[in-house]
Amino acid sequence: MKRREFIAGLGGAAVWPFAARGQQPERMRRVGVLMGLAADDPVGQAQAKAFQQSLQQLGWTDGRNLRIDYRRTSGTVENSRKYAADLVALSPDVILAVGGATLPVLEATRTVPIVFTATSDPVGSGFVDSLSRPGGNATGFMLFEYSLSAKWVELLKQIAPGVTRAAVLRDPALTSGIGQFSVIQYVAPSVGVEVSPINIRADANEIERAVTAFARAANVGLIVAASPLVTVNRDLIIALAARHKLPAVYYDRAFVTGGGLISYGPDLIDQFRRAAAYVDRILKGEKPADMPVQAPTKYELVINLRTAKALDLEIPSSVLARADEVIE
Repeated sequence: MKRREFIAGLGGAAVWPFAARGQQPERMRRVGVLMGLAADDPVGQAQAKAFQQSLQQLGWTDGRNLRIDYRRTSGTVENSRKYAADLVALSPDVILAVGGATLPVLEATRTVPIVFTATSDPVGSGFVDSLSRPGGNATGFMLFEYSLSAKWVELLKQIAPGVTRAAVLRDPALTSGIGQFSVIQYVAPSVGVEVSPINIRADANEIERAVTAFARAANVGLIVAASPLVTVNRDLIIALAARHKLPAVYYDRAFVTGGGLISYGPDLIDQFRRAAAYVDRILKGEKPADMPVQAPTKYELVINLRTAKALDLEIPSSVLARADEVIE
């Protein structure tokens, strides 16, 4: 071979790797999502949609440069542990843990970055060292501070002045279940309401029996505190309140749009949008240990006037004036 042809051949070979490299697809990153609501639950669908849309706005498209793996626990401890382990085994770049899913994910890994949403008391639960400097592999967004729970018993008395006893649906196995009830119990005497807990577990029949037994008394109402089990049994709880004509205050708007009476709590869809921004930052190299846990920035008061009418309640104008949404 002539020298000139040989050199030309080398030059062509040298170009090939660069050309091939320029045509390579973007690196595929992986995000795991562990949430309690079923795939066909409209609330869970709205949360997932908000998360994915916000990621797309930040340049991450599922199927192009990102793969999102969903696991849904239906609120049970067994499923939470099983699916947390499943997600960790996939070696994701980051995991989004929703509400009660945070603990099992942290039990499954202390190295994979975790962003949590709708999580009560992350410091008291041991998920992070502090709100400003989480210190480990997890950070995210608080559901609310316990002081918010006082608003629920105050609202109940405002919209149903005749109520003198209230049952509080809560999960006693959670730190947040204890904290929320403690605040409600502290405030209740000042508004003339006696409160007692209904401790819920995974058995829906147990919830039905407990609420039915409580509803036999006179002048009673219901406060539904935040927990994964409450969320999973949302439709049952709304139906029980309607069947027994119980004025009920909920922590999330999804209960009211589903037929419940009134709710006051954070905008949870907004948390999923903000969680996408945290996932984006982690995918770009930031560490959860250095990203502060954030409190909600939006709270909503939602009232269902159709339900109020069915309960023969007239919502005070002072409460209506504060509402972010009124369903008529």
